[in-house]
Amino acid sequence: MVLPTNCLVLLVLAMSTIRSASAFPLILSQSRPLRYVVFFYLYLMQGLPAGFSLTAIANFLTAEHVAPSRVGSFAAVVGLPWAFQFIWGPFIDRYQQSAMGRRKPWVLGAQLLALLASFGLLSIRNPTNEVHTLGIIFMIHSIFASVQDASVDAMAITVIPSHERGRLNAFMRAGFLVGTGVGAAAFSQLLRQYSFRDAALTQSVCLLTLTLITFFIKEQPNDRLLPFLKRQAPVLSLPTDQNQGSDYSFKWLFAELIRGIFARRNILLVAAIIVAYVSISLFLRSYNYHLIQKLGWADTSLSLLTGTFGMVVATVVALISGYLADRIGPPRLLIIILLVMVAYLVGFNLLEATWQNRTVAQTGLVALYFMDPSLSAAAMPLLMAICRPGVEGSQFTTYMAFVNLSDIAGSYLTGHALAYTQAPTIGLVAGALAGLSLIVIWLVLRRYTDLSAIR
Repeated sequence: MVLPTNCLVLLVLAMSTIRSASAFPLILSQSRPLRYVVFFYLYLMQGLPAGFSLTAIANFLTAEHVAPSRVGSFAAVVGLPWAFQFIWGPFIDRYQQSAMGRRKPWVLGAQLLALLASFGLLSIRNPTNEVHTLGIIFMIHSIFASVQDASVDAMAITVIPSHERGRLNAFMRAGFLVGTGVGAAAFSQLLRQYSFRDAALTQSVCLLTLTLITFFIKEQPNDRLLPFLKRQAPVLSLPTDQNQGSDYSFKWLFAELIRGIFARRNILLVAAIIVAYVSISLFLRSYNYHLIQKLGWADTSLSLLTGTFGMVVATVVALISGYLADRIGPPRLLIIILLVMVAYLVGFNLLEATWQNRTVAQTGLVALYFMDPSLSAAAMPLLMAICRPGVEGSQFTTYMAFVNLSDIAGSYLTGHALAYTQAPTIGLVAGALAGLSLIVIWLVLRRYTDLSAIR
């Protein structure tokens, strides 16, 4: 490891001596293509462990006849830290004076700690017999990954122009979905054909590689690659709010955060969006269980379909939805997406008798992967737009925590509901929730015309 380490240090030192922004292309604030690439792979880093834990391992445990309640609890434990990521928001907004940039130190530090937790998975020998320990290690990883997510979201609000938010949010979601798909497909095969240890090691090496790349990304031209290296003189005159971190007190930050979160308009909008996400999670988890336990699908077949066709469909839908969000506006797109969700959830579950046909079942599963990316492409720019200046990172992180909590709640509730009812019934309940979300958002957009005008 001495040679790679020395090479890395030499590369950092060499790059730090570059004196002009034109000679250093990896600056987020000055390069639109770089923004797309960086935010894509930063979210891919979150998707890989999610696909590994919540799809590959969850399907593996289901196929090994681990009780649905235990699988649901495992998924809930893994996702629980994401529901509390709002805790990090005020700290990220308060402490942003590093010479490395406003947000990069938080992103990079969280990546390194998450990487250590990932290597901790190598201590697991038999995941079926060590579900509790496995859940705890993944939960520790999720704690640091949630800090990284909060930091990335804060960075996105800082450097992404408003007219790019739809498309860049789509790329961010696409990165997560690609990571989830690869994590589901590749790691499920590694689990079955090799071992859990090989799968865990592969994940850790992937995260290590992407973490090293992050070292060489700058937010602004005069940021340092490392804090002890000489600062570069700024080449361009940048707006004050981009050049300098805030000196806001915690008292001011929390006061503004409370005003933003508890505004009546924001509460109604966010609650309806969360309900929509819950509806997707409810049916997704119950349908996966139904395919494996009721229809006899192999867990590897399900994970492979999720990570191939599902990933491709979700990625394409995310990119198209991001373009449409910038084209017709996130509010209008959100209404259209919710109408499609309601029609799908109600219609497909009423046709439960046709699920025996494998083509129908596969089509229904792939169609389900339309929902999350299209909903995110419409909802995320809207949530960014209602954040108050000065606490954008904290407020948006809080909203993302609630969105993450919706998936946790859906996984947990599904795991316990399956002991009393079947997937089609859960799917119809999910359709009713999506319908409720549609009605509330439609009323909010009619009442608050400033939201309807958001582009």
